[in-house]
Order: sequence, then C-alpha cells, then structure tokens
Amino acid sequence: MDIIDYHAHLYYPVSEIENAKKVIDKVVENFDFKIGRMWDKPVGPHPVGSCQITVPVKALNHFIPWLMKNRDQYDIFFHANTGDDLFDHTQMVMWLGREHSLNLDLFQS
Repeated sequence: MDIIDYHAHLYYPVSEIENAKKVIDKVVENFDFKIGRMWDKPVGPHPVGSCQITVPVKALNHFIPWLMKNRDQYDIFFHANTGDDLFDHTQMVMWLGREHSLNLDLFQS
C-alpha cells in the first residue's frame, strides 16, 4: 500500500478560528502546500472546526518538527493517504496535542 501524501488537520474551537488562521498563515509562509478551507463546524469525520493541510511525502521529515513547534495550542490530527479512507483514518494516524474521537461512520459501508 503506497502512501500518496499526508493530511494534517488543524483542530480548533470555532471561537478560535481567527487565531487558528495565524497558524495556517505561518504554514503558507513556510511551505508550498495545498491548504483547504477553514471550517467553522464539524465536517466529515472531524468533530470540531478544522483546516486540512496536504503534505507531500518528501516534506514529511521537515514539516512534522516544524509543526510541533508552531501549532500553538491547537491539536493536530495527522494521517497518511493510501486511498483506503477507513484504514488511513484509524491505522495510519498520529496526534499532536489532544486526541479527538472521529466520526468514522461515513467510511463504513
């Protein structure tokens, strides 16, 4: 199973969205990564507001230490993308900060 890329999801309470944008702005200043929309509600499996950062495989070793130091107080859900969403969101994961329970129902048939 090949890893296509990774997703880092910045988790934040809706009341903190403006401060969370500052973390995303730092990512944009330092990396040429695709940045998703900043959600002000739970979307997909994510239980709180979040923003997806797509991380190329070759950038992983540099990005993880950077993110550890620059995530502010926000939790990060990080997973590999292999094309198997349930596997990727349950077995190919790591957390920076506090772990959250995901809504995995949409991946189960």
